[in-house]
Amino acid sequence: MFVGDSLSLNQWQSLTCMLHVAVPQAKYTSERIGGLSRFTFPMYNASIMFFRNAFLVDIISEKSGRVLKLDSLSTSKVWQGMDTLIFNSWHWWLHTGRKQPWDLIQDDNATYKDMDRLVAYGKALNTWARWIESNVDQRKTKVFFQGVSPDHASGTGSNAKNCGRQTQPLPGPNYLGGPHPAEVVLEQVLQSISKPVYLLNITGMSQLRIDGHPSVYGHGGHREMDCSHWCLAGVPDSWNQLLYTALVQS
Repeated sequence: MFVGDSLSLNQWQSLTCMLHVAVPQAKYTSERIGGLSRFTFPMYNASIMFFRNAFLVDIISEKSGRVLKLDSLSTSKVWQGMDTLIFNSWHWWLHTGRKQPWDLIQDDNATYKDMDRLVAYGKALNTWARWIESNVDQRKTKVFFQGVSPDHASGTGSNAKNCGRQTQPLPGPNYLGGPHPAEVVLEQVLQSISKPVYLLNITGMSQLRIDGHPSVYGHGGHREMDCSHWCLAGVPDSWNQLLYTALVQS
């Protein structure tokens, strides 16, 4: 099961396409109920699921408004007992204005109108980490965390204003913009967990792929520039190759 935002959806879609190509004659079902999407091969008794939860922690509607609770993780009951879990979160933490899905942030007993988003991200990840420590049976469940997926809306590290009309990767091997700050926070949290959590370290390779975005063909086509998501098949296929290798070796 993938748990996360639209970047998790991106990887889940790519993986289901790859699996269907591998067994094109196999019957499958695809359904979506609320925030849960499920792609199933009945003859293999195998389901690949995606559960949409952009922050991992909870957003609760209260009288004061929509509250992002950094220490609450009630949706974890959906994830409990899965064979494999692939988590992801970051893409929505920087949204403001109409795209911001919460009005207040609650951290323990304190409530804030806003706070440093990297700090809030770290607090939410620590809540998630405590859930992993307390609830995951490592004999039954393998846990992965998708590294932070970069966007190229500003064309950082190149002369481009954004990802539009880009047809070649940026020159490597290292990204000129340096490490992604959210990836640094994520790695610090993962190092604090005693149970095995495998980092799908896709950040560096994806930073170089300014050519891998839908650009004007995203968001339904020609409405705005999409330099956050990834073309299928493309970068997510590389992410899934890493996932496959990690699963085989673990």
